[in-house]
Amino acid sequence: MSQLHFYRFYLQFKHLRKVFRHRFTLTPSTNFLASLYGEGANLKPQNTAQGLTSTSSQCIPKSSDLQCDPIIRKYGEKKQGLTSYTLTLEEQKKNDYPIKGSPGCKGYIYTECDQQRTDSSPLFGLDCEMCLTAKGNEVTRVSLVDAQGQCLLNELVKPESTILNYRTRFSGITKKMLLPVKTRLSDIQTRIKKILPHDAVLVGHSLNADLQALEMIHPSVIDTSLLFARNEGRRFKLKFLAKAVLGKEIQCEQKLGHDPAEDARAALELAQFFIEQGPAKVAELNLEMLLTTEKLAEVSQKKAVLQPQGCRVQKQLNEPPHLSKPCFLDCLQVTGQKPLLLGRQEMDSSGLCQSNLSTSNKQILQRALEDVPLSTFSIIQFSLGPEYIASHLLAGLYEKVRSKLTDMLTIYAGPFEESFCLKSVKKEFGRCGPIQSLTVVTETYQPYVCIQYEVLEAAQLAVESLNGAEVAGSCIKVQRPITAAMLDCDVWIKELELDIENEGVIYVAGLKESLTETDLQEEFSQLKDLETLFLPKDLQSGKHRNCCFLKFQKSQSALDALEVINGGTVKGGKLRSRNALASGHLWRWIWQVNHSNGKQGGNILHEKMEQLSDSEQDLRKKVKKLDHHIKKLYRSLQNNTLCIVLFPGVNRSRFQI
Repeated sequence: MSQLHFYRFYLQFKHLRKVFRHRFTLTPSTNFLASLYGEGANLKPQNTAQGLTSTSSQCIPKSSDLQCDPIIRKYGEKKQGLTSYTLTLEEQKKNDYPIKGSPGCKGYIYTECDQQRTDSSPLFGLDCEMCLTAKGNEVTRVSLVDAQGQCLLNELVKPESTILNYRTRFSGITKKMLLPVKTRLSDIQTRIKKILPHDAVLVGHSLNADLQALEMIHPSVIDTSLLFARNEGRRFKLKFLAKAVLGKEIQCEQKLGHDPAEDARAALELAQFFIEQGPAKVAELNLEMLLTTEKLAEVSQKKAVLQPQGCRVQKQLNEPPHLSKPCFLDCLQVTGQKPLLLGRQEMDSSGLCQSNLSTSNKQILQRALEDVPLSTFSIIQFSLGPEYIASHLLAGLYEKVRSKLTDMLTIYAGPFEESFCLKSVKKEFGRCGPIQSLTVVTETYQPYVCIQYEVLEAAQLAVESLNGAEVAGSCIKVQRPITAAMLDCDVWIKELELDIENEGVIYVAGLKESLTETDLQEEFSQLKDLETLFLPKDLQSGKHRNCCFLKFQKSQSALDALEVINGGTVKGGKLRSRNALASGHLWRWIWQVNHSNGKQGGNILHEKMEQLSDSEQDLRKKVKKLDHHIKKLYRSLQNNTLCIVLFPGVNRSRFQI
């Protein structure tokens, strides 16, 4: 389905034309599909051991960007002491920290570290591992390290309640490990109270969970998950921060579970780095960009693994190893959104999308109605089937569209006297708009002229204003070519005029070509609700045309402007005006018609009235049904859903988008 089908069956796309208010003709890049689906683009691999830290020097944000960084917005750019980074009481409440005197903290042990903190107060890193018990999450291992990274406490703890899930993959705890353990939570609470000095500052990553599990209250904490601030309340993982900031690998997959001493030490060093380097240096690391780079690399690697083995072997033989360039769908994956792709063809072979192949547009519609509301991004592919996009059929459709537009741009005027003044005729008809070509027809008893305009509005204006008028000493008739394809011309004109994109837009002709947009803005400044003025130019000479388009905020204001403008003058030029016909998306096609090598004005009378072929009759019915599918799908969308319909251009019609 392409733009060609849209213009050939314009009247059949009844719902599509009325629902979608904005249309754009874009020139996509040659790798548009590659950027969407990730086809054929490459990305050189990075050394994963140092990829993140080496990238940081290449991704340093500009000073203007730094001001928008959430870390700078929160802390400013200047270095500050550690007390500036401890959580306030309000921040602790907001982030579910145990608070002294809080109803939910009855029975919790207070560390009694009440001495006022200074920037010289000692830092201690804390981390716990938990297992799931009948009571909930309970501590099974605790680690506490000092500012030098020395481990002061690294103990296994046996919960009072029955363990339901050891969570060995994360905690590293097994049933066998806890069998000989006698230490209880109360023992750990006592030891922590004894170790911590009265001005101690505890550091941890999402430390609230550790303190809740320990059932302890401590007044002064630094939470590295909040310290390295992100937008919208999101948080970096400790594993990522350790690698990106410290260059350290923690929580390695080769190890069984996390090492709480290692995690406590990493959180402590992250806090020390932040305090020593200051917010500006941390912001310059561009952690958000580094995280995106890392995740895109992971997605690319996953796609490489999912690629069929034969393809991988062939690629390895033909080219050096690389990671495929991340595409748009990959970027959605990074943000945790799995796109929905529905259609008759395989659009994504990576397995990263919710993809479904259907045999008919009806099946696609039904699946879309069910699944689109559950997906944040969906691509729904309706297609006509290979029998309707054969090259010979497309060539025939294109010729009919070109012929139709040519006929609609063309008018015949006459009869004239044998010795009529052609210059006077051109001048009079030129007041309706720019003329593409003018030909004298001599096959008739009296001379006629065939005029092809550059814009539809000019041809229609000539028919409406000059039919029956006296031009060059003759009372003439003005009409369009009489062909089978033009029998519904009046219907086309009416539908184009009512097109939602032409709402509040009028066409004005008869302008002096020397006038500029500034001149016209001044002349039309008294018109109420005038929003935009567009003055076309000749693409080759750069000169202004003798017509313009005015867009108004309200349709009634456009109608009022027509009454004011018609018959008026601007700088000596007599004006003619009407409602606009050709919206922006149609201009490129009209330009192609005007600059094609096909038939021109004098040769467009058709003696043979062709009938639609059976295949084109079927195609018309299919298009009408497809228009109904689009209407039904559109009505099912939630409010505030951005919906875009893509039609490939005439040279890209073989692509299914």
